[in-house]
Amino acid sequence: MSYQHINFDINDHIATITLNQPDRLNALTPLMRREFLEAMQISDKEADVRVIVITGAGRGFCSGGDMKAMSQAAATENGQAFEEKLTPIRDKVVLAMRNATKPVIAAVNGAAAGAGMNIALACDIRIASNTARFGQTFTKRGLHPDWGGTYFLPRIVGMAKACELIWSGRMIDAEEALALGIVSELTEPGELMKTTLAMAQSFAAGPPIAIQLAKRAMYKAQDSDLREALEFETYAQNLARETEDSKEGILAFVEKREPVFKGR
Repeated sequence: MSYQHINFDINDHIATITLNQPDRLNALTPLMRREFLEAMQISDKEADVRVIVITGAGRGFCSGGDMKAMSQAAATENGQAFEEKLTPIRDKVVLAMRNATKPVIAAVNGAAAGAGMNIALACDIRIASNTARFGQTFTKRGLHPDWGGTYFLPRIVGMAKACELIWSGRMIDAEEALALGIVSELTEPGELMKTTLAMAQSFAAGPPIAIQLAKRAMYKAQDSDLREALEFETYAQNLARETEDSKEGILAFVEKREPVFKGR
């Protein structure tokens, strides 16, 4: 399948989506948004895919919305479809990322500003180059955060710090992002994809059904009380125990070997 503003590859159970407008620091064009959404949907439906990695081409992760495209859209706003006003493609992309049954990892190779930062926040895990920078730069343009920023950021860094970052619009470096828990690990620029893919491969080698159930349980538990969380854990554990992968995992332990999981 051919794309113009992203690269999309599936290899060894890992789908890699690369935002690919490097000369514009991967600013989000309307076409890129549509292609991004399609790649996410394919990745989640494809049985061979067990992990999804999102990154950017060139020296930036994503600089946010394409200002030129936004200016042109504002000039023709009256002709915008009602559906796009009510549920824009960006919301569909964010929901596709958060609702993906598989782990989603961001490999943040450079600046992640505005919507770019929030795309990274929508991923389950973020690994960054030590040259990466992050910023809720919306207020610098007189804009309100979108792409889920007001949802994700307070949950990661706490409300007070989220207020500071969103209201100031300041950029933070990779070290501060690590200290705040925005990213899980920093690497040298040349090691970013190697480190990210190593993590992705470790997940891909695991039992897909159990991992998918655990992902669902953790996000469900964020909006549940303890009793509800325990009830879902019991439901998920009962499902996992009936899988071939569970039997393989136990047998491999007894036989003192590495398990081979098949997602069944």
